[in-house]
Amino acid sequence: MDSSLALWRRALAEGIATFALVFGGCGAVVADARYGGVLGAVGVGLAFGLVIMVMVYATGHLSGAHINPAVTIAFTLTRHFPARDAVAYIALQLAGAILAAVLLLAAWSDQPAQLGATVPSVGSGSAVLYEVVLTAFLMFVIMAVATDTRAVGAGAAIAIGGTVALDALLGGPVTGASMNPARSLGPALAAGEWRDLWIYVVGPLAGASLGGFGYQLVRGEHPPAERSGAA
Repeated sequence: MDSSLALWRRALAEGIATFALVFGGCGAVVADARYGGVLGAVGVGLAFGLVIMVMVYATGHLSGAHINPAVTIAFTLTRHFPARDAVAYIALQLAGAILAAVLLLAAWSDQPAQLGATVPSVGSGSAVLYEVVLTAFLMFVIMAVATDTRAVGAGAAIAIGGTVALDALLGGPVTGASMNPARSLGPALAAGEWRDLWIYVVGPLAGASLGGFGYQLVRGEHPPAERSGAA
């Protein structure tokens, strides 16, 4: 991350990356539903993983490529990111997600697959558990490649994108494998699908915090404060 870059520029990079996540990932969900399952669960999972991978490569050196309010909050709680910057990051992440979902609504007025809205196929307790665990996996990997100099930094985007794809394969049929409040809020707002939205706020926030603190516990040392993203 380029800490010398103006905050508004870094936050804008976060908004653009989150826009790409929702437009690309949820767009894949919509296309799969509209055209008879041409992508399938594997294809949709790969779409989410790939868009995260390319956005980490594209914006990691600018903003740190959080692309997720839960990740930003976890970095803040673990003292890798200043709280004063977190508000701007989260605001632009949410704005990017909402804009992407609104554009999907403009393109698909019949709202196939509810524009990629995340709705659990299990009870709320099981759904929260899945979102906590999946997000903890993701944040554990992000912490490893973003804050530990022993990790291979050049492979950060591949590791993070691969984790997103893996989580999507494991949890997609169960909860939609959101792991990201912004990713869930955008389609929920555009499609008017608010059922169980709290799951996709509570689960990722708790999971990201567990994953972040868990990696610090395993590593056993306090990392440099200026490291705050995937690149």
